[in-house]
Amino acid sequence: MALTPDQVQARAQELLKIRGREKERLDKIRMYVRGEPELTWLPPDAPLELKALANIAKVNILRLVPESETQSLYVDGYRRENTGHAKAVWDIWQRNQFDSRQLGITRAASTYGAAYGITLPGEPVPVLRGASPRQLTAAYGDDDVWPEFALEKRHHGQWRLYDNQDVHTLYLGQGGFDHRDTESHDQGVCPIVRYLPTVDLDDPVVGTIEPLMDLQDQINITTFLLLVAQHYGAHGQRYIIGWLAKGADRVKAAAANLLTIPKKPGEVALGQFDPVPLDPYIDSREATLRHLAVISQTPANELLGQIVQISAEALDAVNAATDRKLIERETALGEGHEQLLGRAGEMAGIPDDPLAEVMWKDTAARRLGLVVSALEILGEKLDVPVQELYEMVPGVSQSTVDRWIEARAERDRQAARDGTADGDHDLDNTDADPAAQPVARAAELTAV
Repeated sequence: MALTPDQVQARAQELLKIRGREKERLDKIRMYVRGEPELTWLPPDAPLELKALANIAKVNILRLVPESETQSLYVDGYRRENTGHAKAVWDIWQRNQFDSRQLGITRAASTYGAAYGITLPGEPVPVLRGASPRQLTAAYGDDDVWPEFALEKRHHGQWRLYDNQDVHTLYLGQGGFDHRDTESHDQGVCPIVRYLPTVDLDDPVVGTIEPLMDLQDQINITTFLLLVAQHYGAHGQRYIIGWLAKGADRVKAAAANLLTIPKKPGEVALGQFDPVPLDPYIDSREATLRHLAVISQTPANELLGQIVQISAEALDAVNAATDRKLIERETALGEGHEQLLGRAGEMAGIPDDPLAEVMWKDTAARRLGLVVSALEILGEKLDVPVQELYEMVPGVSQSTVDRWIEARAERDRQAARDGTADGDHDLDNTDADPAAQPVARAAELTAV
């Protein structure tokens, strides 16, 4: 049943209240990602010089955690039983530029613990968009797959309310929402897909940033103390006892970090403090970075900027925790992509396939020679079809795999035509084994 304008405005107002409760948390996360946490640990009456050091002591490490995940999670293919349907649905993905737009969804889901995809009618294909939880608020009932309502903040004061039948356009003013327009999307469900980077029955919305905020504060404080020690004590401050600088001499003394201390008249003593060691501060900061790497399951070398020469086996052991985290992310986020593509396919008249799955690009750094050797073993020893091995080659996209398969099929067809034209159907039993035809044809050409 379609909502009346009054009901639309009431639903939008309810979701706006939910959004208000989420806003403080989301804004705080955003602030940490941008490297702008509040300096709550610095006294308000601190000298300006210390405040300046505190401002430049912000080392934005947390941004690297969702960035590392996003750069390792990239969908580059779609598989379902009907290959024709798979290509048609994948065409919707590519026409909506989701080769790149998926990165925004992954980054938002990793950062905030949730992200959203939106499916709407369009020509020549349905329209797909991503949305951050800072832009869109969804309300779920008993069904945790499709929300009952969703409110999205658009541009220039425009808002949209989504339900299972329509998209309502509203504008927010001082008196509340003003309903302007309603368009049907004709999908039978609220067209919002929620992406979760992890599955947790107790706390379903958990991002990578919130658990690490205290560690980011520790890094900033340690860096601040390092800068203070470096600025005031690392050079070995000199002192004069028994002489007080005045006027221009005082300015020169301050610029030279010279400490003057009064004493009895006629007595003057010169000296220098020992330099403050900086290594303890640096070691403390690196220890916090290692803790952050362990908790976030991020490779420590990415946070520390250190490359250590270790064996391939040791490197696999070091990256094992990261690999497990990425597998979890692929499993959870993959469900969102499959739900989004299934909904888009149905809008285009393609029946949904519950067994369909997205394919993730292999972003691990591996030597191609080792991979090819492993694939040769799979093909020769285990008799895995070569078309299945194409998808296992690192860095090869689904479109490239499709071209390889088509090129191989065309080569086989050409070989079959050549064999028929020569009247030699039994050469090396090629009719019984079509995959062997190219090999047999190569033998013929070599003999000629």
